[in-house]
Amino acid sequence: MHITKAVIPIAGFGTRFLPATLSTPKVMIPILDKPSLHFAVEEAAESGIDHVILIISDNQQPILQYFQNNKEIEDLLQARGDCVLLDSIRKISDLSELSFVIQDKPRGLGHAIHLAKSQVGNESFAVLLPDDFIVSDTPTMANMMNMRPNNDGIVVALKKVRNEEIPHLGIVDMTIESGDLIKVKSMIEKPDINEAPSDIAIIGRYILPPTIFDSIGRQSPGALGEIQLTDAISSLLQTHSCFGFLFPGEHFDVGTPAGLLKASVYMALNRNDIGPQFIKWIQQELSL
Repeated sequence: MHITKAVIPIAGFGTRFLPATLSTPKVMIPILDKPSLHFAVEEAAESGIDHVILIISDNQQPILQYFQNNKEIEDLLQARGDCVLLDSIRKISDLSELSFVIQDKPRGLGHAIHLAKSQVGNESFAVLLPDDFIVSDTPTMANMMNMRPNNDGIVVALKKVRNEEIPHLGIVDMTIESGDLIKVKSMIEKPDINEAPSDIAIIGRYILPPTIFDSIGRQSPGALGEIQLTDAISSLLQTHSCFGFLFPGEHFDVGTPAGLLKASVYMALNRNDIGPQFIKWIQQELSL
């Protein structure tokens, strides 16, 4: 079954990036020269998804502006003859059909997803979290869509993590059924290290059936006093298959300043127009 809609929840306050997020939404802080939200919408579009639903707060106007045509900028680039940059700017507004849902107060990832119920309708959909920035040859979501075994199954992106990261993530108990096919048996949100079933964590990409909305609606606040998506998925595991995808490529948690810096450095090192001079500068600094 082809997935046509994606939900991207981005209504958080971004307190780790204060004071920058007093005026700039966290997802608009660039990874080198493109916001993390741009990369998430781009991944959805490159995976064949044509409608993206953004869950935002009512003070995130820069997000709306970013995905609209900017004739003044386009005219300036046209006059300068900068065709490459002009083309990239024009493509932003054409990435996907966008719609917006306001979340009045952050109450957990599950609550944010539930707000998209009326726009998603009765079909399976994707969820992408911009804080999880993944660089790979093929979009992670496209790979997940290709491996989905049935129309009402759940697919989650997985990654082996360090022990110190376990208490901050959703951790799965799993079996490898055949080849690289991973069956998820259970999951727990932010467990103590001693209670974790593995060191394999869910990383910011999901394919979910529409029944997830009813499951979320039945959830009481879980970890951190929030409505957790992991809890809602867990309650479906007796009636829905759930498979994990250990994605290839590089992953950065750009929801933290250190992760954002690492991602920007990685992108700079791998850019032909920036890499050589950036590497030279780093070598000079390290020789001091």
